[in-house]
Amino acid sequence: MESPVKRILSAALGCALLLCQSVKAEPVPLEQLQPDNPFPAVKLETSMGDIIIEMDRNRSPITVNNFLSYVAKGHYDNTIFHRIMPGFVVQGGGYTVDIKEKPVDEPIVNESGNGLSNERMTVAMARMDDPHSATSQFYFNLDDNTKLDPSFRRWGYTVFGEVSEGEEVIDAMAAVRTGHNAKVGWDNFPLTTIMLKRASIVPQ
Repeated sequence: MESPVKRILSAALGCALLLCQSVKAEPVPLEQLQPDNPFPAVKLETSMGDIIIEMDRNRSPITVNNFLSYVAKGHYDNTIFHRIMPGFVVQGGGYTVDIKEKPVDEPIVNESGNGLSNERMTVAMARMDDPHSATSQFYFNLDDNTKLDPSFRRWGYTVFGEVSEGEEVIDAMAAVRTGHNAKVGWDNFPLTTIMLKRASIVPQ
C-alpha cells in the first residue's frame, strides 16, 4: 500500500507531471527580493486570519528566492489551501478558487539537505516524485514530520522557514472538514474554501 507521505506529498501533490504548466516568466528584479536580508519575512493574509513566515536564506537561498519571486509577482494572491491532513500538513500555493492550477516557473533544485527539519510550524516545498520538481506549492507542518527529512537513502522535502505569527490560524485550518473532490481527484480537500487573499514581502 502506498504510504500517506508518498501519496500526499509526491505525485498527487500538484498534478500529473504532463499536466503541470511551466512557463518562462520574466525574472523579478533582485532588489525586490531583499537580497541582503538573511531572514526575509512574508505576510499571508488568509480568510481565516494572517500568518507571517520568516525564511532562512542562509540555509535555503534558492528556495527562498523562488518563494519570494512568486510572492512579488502576485502568484499566491486569491489562491486556496487545497489539501489539509490533520496532524500532518496544510498545503497551498497552486490553485485558484475555481480549482484551476496556476502556471508556474521552472522547477528548482532540492535543498532538503540544509539542516532544517520538517518540525511543527515550519514551512516547506511540496514536490512530486522527482526531488527537483518543486515550483510554487508549499505546506505547513502540523506536527514534527521528520519522515519528510532527507536521509542517506532519499531526498527530503525542503524546509525554508517557520511560522513566526499565526500558528493559531494554521491550527484552525487543520480543523476544517475535508472530503473527496472529483474535480482534482483526491481526498483531503477542504469542504469550506480557505483563501490566501494576498501574500506580501514584509518591509525591512
